[in-house]
Amino acid sequence: QVQLVESGGGLVQAGGSLRLSCAASGIIFSTNVMGWYRQAPGKQRDMVALITTGGSTNYADSVKGRFTISRDNAKNTVYLQMNSLKPEDTAVYYCAASPHILTMTRGYWGQGTQVTVSS
Repeated sequence: QVQLVESGGGLVQAGGSLRLSCAASGIIFSTNVMGWYRQAPGKQRDMVALITTGGSTNYADSVKGRFTISRDNAKNTVYLQMNSLKPEDTAVYYCAASPHILTMTRGYWGQGTQVTVSS
């Protein structure tokens, strides 16, 4: 049974930082592309950051220079370091896994963790 369990969300003031973690089980973690997505109330779910099996990364323009995605294959965990947070970063953040970058939305998903940034 595949499980992706996010943690690290919470309430933070604008300009602050949070580090999200996503622990994976039931998959061969090192062979999966890992990603973070977010969904704000009334909006669609958008990609935030992706990291390939080789460690290449891709970021949404809105978070470039502020967020950093990383992975630890030994711990089956992907991280999202979020700095200089803004109120518009408020959303539920989801972890996703897929063998292929083009099929992320059809892959495995976690339950999400809430991030709230106050102004």
